[in-house]
Amino acid sequence: MKKTGLSLSLILALAAGQLRAQQTGKTLKLWYKEPAVEWSQALPLGNGRMGAMVFGGTKDELIQLNEATLWSGGPVSKSVNPEAASHLPAIRAALFQEKYHEADSILRKMQGVYSQSFLPLGDIRIHQQLTDTVVSQYYRDLNIADATATTRFTSGGVNYSREMFISAPDQVIVIRLKASKKGALSFKADPSSQLHFQNTVTGAKEIVMRGKAPSQADPSYVNYNKEPIKYEAPGSCNGMRYELRMRVISPDGKVTTDATGITVNNATEAILLLTAATSFNGYDKCPDSEGLDEKAIAGGQMKKAAVLSYTHLLKRHMQDYQQYFNRVSLHLTGEDRSALPTDERLRRYTAGGKDLTLESMYFQFGRYLLISCSRTLAAPANLQGVWNKELRAPWSSNYTININTQMNYWPAEVCNLSEMQRPLYKLLKELSVTGTYTAQEFYKARGWVAHHNTDIWAIANPVGDKGKGDPQWANWMMGGNWLCQFLWQHYCYTGDEQFLRDTAYPIMRSAALFSLDWLVKDPASGYLVTAPATSPENKFLLANGTQESVSVGSTMDMTIIRELFTNVIKAGEVLKIDNGLRDSLQVAADRLYPFKVGKDGSLQEWSTDWPSGEVEHRHISHLYGLFPGDQISPSATPELANAAKRTLEIRGDGGTGWSKAWKINTWARLEDGNHAYKLLRELLTLTGKGAVDMHNAGGTYANLFCAHPPFQIDGNFGGTSGMAQMLLNGQSGMIRLLPALPDAWATGDVKGLKAFGAHTIDMSWKEGKLVRVTIYAKKAGTCYLLAKNRLKDSANAQLAPMKPKDPSAGYPYALKTVAGGVYTLLAAE
Repeated sequence: MKKTGLSLSLILALAAGQLRAQQTGKTLKLWYKEPAVEWSQALPLGNGRMGAMVFGGTKDELIQLNEATLWSGGPVSKSVNPEAASHLPAIRAALFQEKYHEADSILRKMQGVYSQSFLPLGDIRIHQQLTDTVVSQYYRDLNIADATATTRFTSGGVNYSREMFISAPDQVIVIRLKASKKGALSFKADPSSQLHFQNTVTGAKEIVMRGKAPSQADPSYVNYNKEPIKYEAPGSCNGMRYELRMRVISPDGKVTTDATGITVNNATEAILLLTAATSFNGYDKCPDSEGLDEKAIAGGQMKKAAVLSYTHLLKRHMQDYQQYFNRVSLHLTGEDRSALPTDERLRRYTAGGKDLTLESMYFQFGRYLLISCSRTLAAPANLQGVWNKELRAPWSSNYTININTQMNYWPAEVCNLSEMQRPLYKLLKELSVTGTYTAQEFYKARGWVAHHNTDIWAIANPVGDKGKGDPQWANWMMGGNWLCQFLWQHYCYTGDEQFLRDTAYPIMRSAALFSLDWLVKDPASGYLVTAPATSPENKFLLANGTQESVSVGSTMDMTIIRELFTNVIKAGEVLKIDNGLRDSLQVAADRLYPFKVGKDGSLQEWSTDWPSGEVEHRHISHLYGLFPGDQISPSATPELANAAKRTLEIRGDGGTGWSKAWKINTWARLEDGNHAYKLLRELLTLTGKGAVDMHNAGGTYANLFCAHPPFQIDGNFGGTSGMAQMLLNGQSGMIRLLPALPDAWATGDVKGLKAFGAHTIDMSWKEGKLVRVTIYAKKAGTCYLLAKNRLKDSANAQLAPMKPKDPSAGYPYALKTVAGGVYTLLAAE
């Protein structure tokens, strides 16, 4: 075996992505010269279950808290709309007679109830006594290299500081307050909530806030009910209970506690510990009568954390967090502007300035957010991750599965955070149960189905409150099928056959059975289509000038089903099972309505070449096959790729924050790095108070949260994914190295990205040319690479040039790998 100078254990650790060069803490800090005055300026902390927004006040500090499982409502009824399926024949008859408005009217009768809402836990306010009203040397930051937040300022000749983090291993929020002068620290900390709550003193240094969540919370856009929030809704179980505990530890201060809070006087240092829990006990159990003991959970967490020193808690937190974060680094060579406050950097960037370190920090910020909000099996990242201050949050802060939830997890695999997808797999398993009842009741079909929305209770029915929702979004049946993509991709990225067999395949197979039953023959074309079908969330324009949304065989429907059938067939081949089903799926796949190019050169969104009701609509649903799918690419399907490009040109570059992020990924897949980069710059346009008015045009708030507006976290995750796609993608079984590198990123390096085939990739480039690539192989096999410039092997490995299908696309290579092998390739010219 050739000596590499590395120990076998170190090589294996590198191959697993556990050890990576990391960017300095200096370039990975969001920092500011003033406290936050609004939520979109506060800084997010999280441990995957608890979230906090830190405002950084001086005399009065606000820390807004969330707990990932704190939702309204309870388990979904197995029967929501017993008459739903009886309307399906009339809808299909109307559609095939081109009576689209009639079909729309009837389809509204096939709706169920709305999802429930993600709720705020409460607020902690720290009222600090200052002898001088003048504050100087103010500083606050969020260090995403170690997931800590710091606030510092000087008042009355005393330097004060607050350091805060949320520990995953110890499940505790830790806040250390310090003063530079002995005995100069005095403050009161009090908890409160928008929910029903009561504070109780449980000891000289501890207070407990206990309360209840509503049993029903209407979405924020539903305004026809007299009581949108109900704590005792007839016919439902009572809402879940919650508990927040707060304890103070101070070596020299005087501590007193009453029901209004904890007061500390004349201290030099004090540590606040907070734990929280809910009675949520699973999607199918009433959180009240069958709930967990939230008191025992929060109390047990506090008991364990309170015996550990601040140093020990911080060390355990950092070790845990950095095992994930340090896997990937990105350096873009350019002037370091980290000496400027982050909001000022955004202002200058918005005005046209260059700031490559801001772009690389934004990439890592997305990874930071995913680690911070998606580590609780019971609750994947929602529309706002795990950070929400509203009792009736925008769109209920739920799981919107016609794009937004999926976008949350686009960066997970490629950015080396596949563990963060585990909550999504659990939700999928639950949806496959509740969705079975929905498939039977609404469509008399086998398998399982999920629609436009879901929540912590795994609601699967079409939402709309039984007729009040618009079918253009409420009655879309492909949400579950789309989510199945993540199951197959996880196998592709990891090669984990046990996961494929035990977790992925049963869920994918059942979704495919529903789709087999759902498809019908189109009398006009003879192809199999979905009927009814919509294209989220757009409408088409008929010749008479009317706009409709319900038709047959939308391009997105066909693309998702084709992908699902293909993936189930491939999975069955790997597992060597279900030969008969694979044959049936292949027959159906061959009969699916194909992609069509319209008369304007764009990819048709519907089976008929209708114009879009809104030319610049924010959704680009019909481009699913380009991204996140793999059915359209410049090399394999150039005609369709050109049609997709024309579609994007017609749609334009505008849109909400997440829409712009989606477009970054599609332009990256078209290998147009400069256009993708243009959109990235637009995504990073400063919006919010005192900035550009970006209503309905996306943008980024001062704290780097993506503006829909308002805030939706999918724009952050989509932006991180888009940057990764510019550097690496794996379409058509080929790992493309720097496929869409923009001119602005002429020189740089990235370490730790993941690719299909269980490979980890490091790359460096100079003046737009790949200089060095290292592949860490977890499995034996053949790794297929495509580079823009020629490569050579640095250690006589079996690197074989291949004949290019499209010489303009680059240079393809086949690399033979062994498990645990490390392969370095260099530029050949």
